[in-house]
Amino acid sequence: MRTITVLDTGWTFVKTASGPLEAAQASGEAVTLPHTWNAADGQDGGNDYYRGTCWYVRELDRPALEEGGEAWLEFAGAAMTAEVYLNGEKLARHEGGYSAFRVNLTGRLREKNTLAVSVDNSDNDRVYPQKADFTFYGGLYREMRLICVPRVHFDLSYCGAPGIKVTPVVDLESRSARVIVETWQTGGGDVTITAAGQSRTAAPADGHAQAVFTIENVRLWDGVTDPYLYTAAASLPSGDQVSARFGCRKFEIDPQKGFLLNGRSYPLRGVSRHQDRKGAGNALTMEMHREDMAIVREIGANTLRLAHYQHAQEFYDLCDENGIVVWAEIPYITMHMRNGRANTLSQIEELVAQCYNHPSIAVWGLSNEITAASAVDEDLLENHRLLNELCHRMDKTRPTTMADVFMLETDSPILDIPDVNSYNLYFGWYLGELEQNEEFFDEFHRKYPDRCIGFSEYGADANPQYQSAAPERGDYTESYQARCHEHMLKMIEERPWLWATHVWNLFDFAADGRDEGGKHGENQKGLVTFDRKLKKDAFYLYKAAWNKTEPFVHLCGSRYVDRTEPVTEIKVYSNQSEVSLYVDGRLLASQEGRTVFRFRVPITGEHSIEARSGDVCSIMLVRKVTEPNPEYIFNREAGTVTNWFDQEIDSGCYSIADTLAELRSNPEAGAIIDRMMAQASASRGDVAESVKDNPALQRMMGRMTLISLLKQAGNIDEESIKQLNRILQGIRKTN
Repeated sequence: MRTITVLDTGWTFVKTASGPLEAAQASGEAVTLPHTWNAADGQDGGNDYYRGTCWYVRELDRPALEEGGEAWLEFAGAAMTAEVYLNGEKLARHEGGYSAFRVNLTGRLREKNTLAVSVDNSDNDRVYPQKADFTFYGGLYREMRLICVPRVHFDLSYCGAPGIKVTPVVDLESRSARVIVETWQTGGGDVTITAAGQSRTAAPADGHAQAVFTIENVRLWDGVTDPYLYTAAASLPSGDQVSARFGCRKFEIDPQKGFLLNGRSYPLRGVSRHQDRKGAGNALTMEMHREDMAIVREIGANTLRLAHYQHAQEFYDLCDENGIVVWAEIPYITMHMRNGRANTLSQIEELVAQCYNHPSIAVWGLSNEITAASAVDEDLLENHRLLNELCHRMDKTRPTTMADVFMLETDSPILDIPDVNSYNLYFGWYLGELEQNEEFFDEFHRKYPDRCIGFSEYGADANPQYQSAAPERGDYTESYQARCHEHMLKMIEERPWLWATHVWNLFDFAADGRDEGGKHGENQKGLVTFDRKLKKDAFYLYKAAWNKTEPFVHLCGSRYVDRTEPVTEIKVYSNQSEVSLYVDGRLLASQEGRTVFRFRVPITGEHSIEARSGDVCSIMLVRKVTEPNPEYIFNREAGTVTNWFDQEIDSGCYSIADTLAELRSNPEAGAIIDRMMAQASASRGDVAESVKDNPALQRMMGRMTLISLLKQAGNIDEESIKQLNRILQGIRKTN
């Protein structure tokens, strides 16, 4: 019989040791798994979190084994490179921090054993990721298990795979499914395979067995409506058993119709998720995974992009159970490394091998924004071709995709490699205007009507402390994030041919290189805060559009209490068709509509505002004040620029009102801008520094005014802005 023991206790964490013997003798710190050493310093900003080699040590008794039996260690996740030592002997090395791997202990076990594992998340040129806008936590941050099996057992040696593979092929016309179940095992003996109440006996050949089943009147895995799961199981005469849940469904992606599930239009509309949390890093518990899924279900999303790497098997299981269609990917991201090709191939092989049976997974992601800091050359193209070919060789049922950075030209040859594409666009946040998002997609769809295109990232950072009645790009207000997503939601709803759209991000997440928007070490594009305690207004916008089962109303701007305007806008998000607004208990107005309801409310003092629809309500307080509350403003100094700017400008000279392209056309002004941009990139971490010289990005930024960039930067005071403007005003334009 197979036994599985979780090895979560008895560990000693040693931050520095020269090898396994020194680590075993060190006093260290007692820890339980899952564990990361970057839970604090990977989230506090400064881009100075510890990246190096640390050790985990524990004692291990020899397990009881049947005659000829084997003992294996299974690591669900060790970030990023792990070496495993038993009694000082090196048994294995694994490169890649997000996939499972196993180590055979058989034949090397004593009665009492010392297990030492080194884990290394240091900078290198071969193991992805190395440049990305998130923290690369180090540690044994997922479960570790001891698996004991009889001599003849289902295979444990290949890529951390489960030893059983299930391929359902659905015939919608006959309402049936042909299900192929394959197993791999050591030794001889027939394999008994069951699926959907049927049983077959298969004789293995070269360690491989297969059985084919037909399920009539099949119950489909039908997304969030009915995510029905079957179970396939296999057993050996030795008593070893494996099983896998599977779903019978048909995915299609069409350039005009978008995504189809089981033959019907099923636009994928959802969010992305990083696997970390405030105070815990990436060492997540099952309770945390379940809480995240509950929030996914609350917002009403039907798809998740699990970025930018393989997530925990437990979370893919939750997606299977909840009908969430998944984009799964590897961390081949931002910057192509010529020495990293083998690592990309091993990571995609492990992803597909370990996740193949999950019915929720619709596409395999080859890379993310890989051209942001890399030229599209033959080495990069060949790397993608090999990844694409490997995916299709291992899985003939799913298409491949990639997330393209917004400055990648649409005629780039890299777009021809995956089966479908998606773009990450941030017009209206990092640069440009919101309307440029639809302009981009409409132009792409017109120019390439036979290509499937999706929207893999979009959003805006928001610190809930910051509020505004007149929000603008770069102010980090919750108000602007809501406005941004209102625009995006409308744009998406008008384009059903977008095969999938994913908000970036469902949750704020750690990016230790960031220091902006009033927070250190966080990307604040989430619809929910890093600790999951606060849902920002934009969360409720999508809930109003997507959640059809839970009636609600939500008053926006509940954190915008102090207001200077005599007539203020009160905005309500709701999935109900009619909303009534009450001010100080009296009905102001009722509106019929969809998703967003706007009311104009005169204010003179302190007022209670209530939105109602049927049995649901939302209440908040607003207060008329004479002066703006400074706590609501991110860049208070830059916010006052418009008060003096018009009086201090000579249009015949350069100024902060000019675009970067105009300024760079003059050598003297251009040198000033280049120095300033270099400093700004350094304050935003490795990714900004890596991509700042991208030619396409430079062209796009050339259209932006300097003052708009200064407002978004947030780390420059009014006097510095004035001084910069005075210097530029001393440089006369020549034409």
